[in-house]
Amino acid sequence: MLWSFLAVLFSGWLYVDASYRGPQWQRWLFKPVTLLLLLAWAWQAPALHTTDYLILLGLLATLIGDALTLLPRQRLLYAIGAFFLSHLLYTISFASNMTLSFFWPIPLIMLIIGVLVIAVLWTRLEELRWPICTFIGMTLVMVWLAAEQYYFRPTDYSFSLVVGAGLLLLANIVWFVSHYRRRFAADSAIVAACYFAGHFMIVRSLYLF
Repeated sequence: MLWSFLAVLFSGWLYVDASYRGPQWQRWLFKPVTLLLLLAWAWQAPALHTTDYLILLGLLATLIGDALTLLPRQRLLYAIGAFFLSHLLYTISFASNMTLSFFWPIPLIMLIIGVLVIAVLWTRLEELRWPICTFIGMTLVMVWLAAEQYYFRPTDYSFSLVVGAGLLLLANIVWFVSHYRRRFAADSAIVAACYFAGHFMIVRSLYLF
């Protein structure tokens, strides 16, 4: 397990470094390699429950979505669908370990974030407007459930989930703003770091439950 963990960190570092200053081929190589290593590391978790396999399926959907982003523009819709499926699977996995509870400030904050992000992007999304808005909504629901779980059960496990979900939300917000509004320095590296760290923290939770 230690070697798998170290391999994930090393590959993830190479992927983030490539996003900042490396050649394009290096980023294309180490992004799927890092996700495959995360899948292998998740598979080695000591006690996988039935719902934990949803996280593995979510990683697989993410891998498919990443592959689709390398294809021409018309495949971007299918990539968004794969990422939506990934976050939906994560959300179902989070919800399966929750008790019935509700803390209203959390969904309110998520709603405000969603409205602000969509307001910034709305006029630039064109034909992908509704798919992207739906995907953002799904990601916000994922963060909401993870945050609810941490609020009512503040354990290392729930902390890992809420940090991971939050980082994935941040990665997507930065990517959409950079892609549809304005590029800025190190935007690719920020997205890569948040993207990898988000999935890493969610897989880490399998070793803490």
